[in-house]
Amino acid sequence: MVSGWFAGDGNDFRLLGTRCSACASVFFPREDAHCRNPGCPGGELVEVALSRRGRVWSYTDSRYRPPSPYVTDPELSWEPRALMAVELAAERIVVLGQSVPGVTVADLTVGMEVEVVPGVLHEDAETTWTTWHWRPTGVTA
Repeated sequence: MVSGWFAGDGNDFRLLGTRCSACASVFFPREDAHCRNPGCPGGELVEVALSRRGRVWSYTDSRYRPPSPYVTDPELSWEPRALMAVELAAERIVVLGQSVPGVTVADLTVGMEVEVVPGVLHEDAETTWTTWHWRPTGVTA
């Protein structure tokens, strides 16, 4: 979906962020221009792979068709998706994302462990747009 936000496949799939060398703040989405920490004089921003696992901080479901840049076919019925805010403890940040298909808000609880996995945002005959999804640990679907 967005170049440089994630890399890898399967168990090597990771979200990519940046860490400031001066204050150690971690950013996702990545920051390549300057440190976003207002108390930092600024340092070199280094790409870092973020933790693969985190804990559900909050969640909700999407009951509407998302706006651009997401591609949706208005002729097809819309299926709600669970959206999660996941806390990555090591990085001290919260990352938003969709759940894997089939996981609903009824399956989620605050504090449960989830892991980031590759997902499909949209595909057509020529292109598959990839993104990340959050999946409760222990679920293989």
